[in-house]
Amino acid sequence: MKNILVPTDFSEQAENALEVAAQIAREHNCEIYLLHMLELPLELINPADNDTSSNDLPEAIFFMKLAHQKFSAIMKKEFLKDIKVHETVEFHEAFDGIMEISKKHGCDLIVMGSSGSKGAKELFIGSNTEKVVRHSDIPVLVIKKKFDVFKVNKVLYATNLATETASSFLEAKRFAINFKASMEVVFVNTAKKFKTSEEIEKRREVFYDQVGATLDDIPFTVRNQLNMEDGIVKYAEDAEFDVICIGTHGRKGISRFINGSLSEDLVNHAKIPVVAFKIG
Repeated sequence: MKNILVPTDFSEQAENALEVAAQIAREHNCEIYLLHMLELPLELINPADNDTSSNDLPEAIFFMKLAHQKFSAIMKKEFLKDIKVHETVEFHEAFDGIMEISKKHGCDLIVMGSSGSKGAKELFIGSNTEKVVRHSDIPVLVIKKKFDVFKVNKVLYATNLATETASSFLEAKRFAINFKASMEVVFVNTAKKFKTSEEIEKRREVFYDQVGATLDDIPFTVRNQLNMEDGIVKYAEDAEFDVICIGTHGRKGISRFINGSLSEDLVNHAKIPVVAFKIG
């Protein structure tokens, strides 16, 4: 892991994400790309290409200067001391800009902030975070509160044991290895999609064979709960996991994870940080 992207709107939630990213960067000797998107009207970005008054140009310059002032204030934060941070301001729609910059700089991880109170669509930068989590080819870590000390010692991977989720499992395993953390897999058995113990064990054996895992290396737990998100969150909190890992489908998003049963409420309800990995 070399480069971390942190989109920011200079909110408290965004600063919480940046502080976590800084701790990760310090531990793993990474650089941070701190990105602010200026979603200005096209005529303010390229006034020469539009029938608009040149008086509009100072407005764009004003927003640029304001962003740089906020960057300057952030760079004085003690938690960024001795960390290489690249200040990046782009004129794009937020989602497009985040995707473009992450690829341009070869980022290995995106860290984003969330209030954790209004669901995935209310993550900072609005619904753009939902889009990033849904479509990003690289892991997205969602932070919902301030962490004075961010440690990843125990990782929980939630799955329906579908073979198509193997790639996201392997990404989660690499994530755990990078943090020298232990990893466990949880399958939530619900009344609506009830599976017998024999059925679950058979699916686990197939899945573990596919990903080259053993129970000695990666324990497996079945939780019986009314719905999947509650089962995942409750177990993660009861067993004191540091991070919940999930797989997401590009077009279907978090709400379609695990055969369409796990809603975006997982990101909302879990107080624990969530890392999303793209399936496929």
